[in-house]
Amino acid sequence: MQGKVIFIGAGPGDPELLTIKAAKVIEKADLIIYAGSLVNPQVLSGAKEGAEIHNSAQMNLDEIVQMMAESAQAGKLVARVHTGDPAIYGAIAEQIQYLKSEKVPYEIIPGVSSLFASAAALEAELTQPEVSQTVIITRPAGRTPKPEKEAIRLLAEHQATMCIFLGVHMIEKVVDELLTSYTRQTPVAVVQKASWEDEKIVRGTLEDIAHRVKDAGITKTALIVVGDVLGIDEVTPSKLYDAHFTHEYRKGEGE
Repeated sequence: MQGKVIFIGAGPGDPELLTIKAAKVIEKADLIIYAGSLVNPQVLSGAKEGAEIHNSAQMNLDEIVQMMAESAQAGKLVARVHTGDPAIYGAIAEQIQYLKSEKVPYEIIPGVSSLFASAAALEAELTQPEVSQTVIITRPAGRTPKPEKEAIRLLAEHQATMCIFLGVHMIEKVVDELLTSYTRQTPVAVVQKASWEDEKIVRGTLEDIAHRVKDAGITKTALIVVGDVLGIDEVTPSKLYDAHFTHEYRKGEGE
């Protein structure tokens, strides 16, 4: 009987943020391959006795996909465990492509992204009325290139809420690009290891955030959140709960 590969979003770090569906797969999996450089090992605490567990940080792509395919073809259940949600910088497309070529069944279970864990840690609503109704998710160009039209300096022209992954190690360069459109007083926060026990938050503005991040010793595993939604003292209420607003489920007062 042919087995199956299940890609799992392990969440941002707190093992309690693993979905119930994902936890059930980990409990049953014969083979678990997890992104050890990012995934909290506690997420795997429910693995059954005798499960084969490998850290993909020590493996290359060929080794990973071949191990998954061979195990699934031998009738085993394989859990490929990624950090956060695998749809965002999860590098699953190339793995899926190989599994398809080998006709290996697979499934994807979404997870809680560090983006949302960071917003929770900041006690922030990223889409506040009359401030920003758009969230831009991006990263700076590094060893992985980006299309020029997705350069941070061009995305900054929207002045929307921006969430920047994989860029804290080059915070000065990121800030320089953001300053082509945002003001120097634009609020910024950097959240390292959101939801972990050693989570760290640094707040500032585009004027001083680079120095604050350097002083805090943050060089990796962090998300940069930029935008005026972080600095609002007086919130504009949404229309949804306005007593005078009529919608499908409620008639507004005075109408």
